[in-house]
This record gives sequence, structure tokens and C-alpha cells, in this order.
Amino acid sequence: MSSNWHEMTQTLIKDVRDHGKALSGPFVGRNVLILTTKGAKSGEVRSTPLVYSWQKGHHVIVASKGGAPTHPSWYHNLRTHPVVTVETGGKKFQARAKVVSDEDYEHMYKHHADENPSFWDYRKKTDRKIPVIVLEPIEEAKTA
Repeated sequence: MSSNWHEMTQTLIKDVRDHGKALSGPFVGRNVLILTTKGAKSGEVRSTPLVYSWQKGHHVIVASKGGAPTHPSWYHNLRTHPVVTVETGGKKFQARAKVVSDEDYEHMYKHHADENPSFWDYRKKTDRKIPVIVLEPIEEAKTA
């Protein structure tokens, strides 16, 4: 990962945490969240800014990695540790990450790509099926 990419990612994370949105770069004007996962192998906590769409009452993310031939690290992390932390719009909550089944996949990918057209291009760049993930908030246990 280049230092420019790392710097852009860190700036984006700071902007989302401080202002609730991207203030510069390619994410301006898009819905952005910060996904925090536990490393599948290392166990280290990692935060990644991602574009999301809102579908069926949940945040939806897509593991495109820009159309690369392999899945992004955060995808492997949430497959191993599906309880994640989500930050967006000034809120922070835990969620369970669920990979979308074949039944809903095409409709949900289309909705996401229609809102974020670059995701249509990512599909053309790779032979892999790009995963779609729903982030379902985990309800806090209520005490009586």
C-alpha cells in the first residue's frame, strides 16, 4: 500500500469522525462509513473507510477492492470475526456482518452500483464474484 493511499485513508477516517463526511478526494459526495474489524490472522483492530448504500433498513457495503482479483483484507476479517464496529453520521455501533445470499445478491449489487457507478466498472475488471455485505446493528441488551 502506498504512503499516498495510507495518507488519504487516514484523512478520510478523520473527516468522517470529525465532520460525518468526506471533505476531499474521491469519496466527496458519497455515503461513507468507517468499518472496524479484527484481523483474521493478526487479531489486530483495523479501520477502513468504505462507500455504503442504504438498503432494507441497513448499511450495505461491497468488497470490490477496485475490481482486483482478490478480496480486500477487511472482507476476510469480517468472515472470521463477523461482529464489527460501524461509524457513520456521528454514530458508532456494533453490527453483525452478513454476506448476502444468491437470492438477494443481484438486486442488492445493482442498487449499490446504481448509486455508485464505479462499482459497475469494478465488476468488469475481475472474474471473482464481488461480495455484498449487510451490516445489521446488534441490539444492546436491556436491563430490567
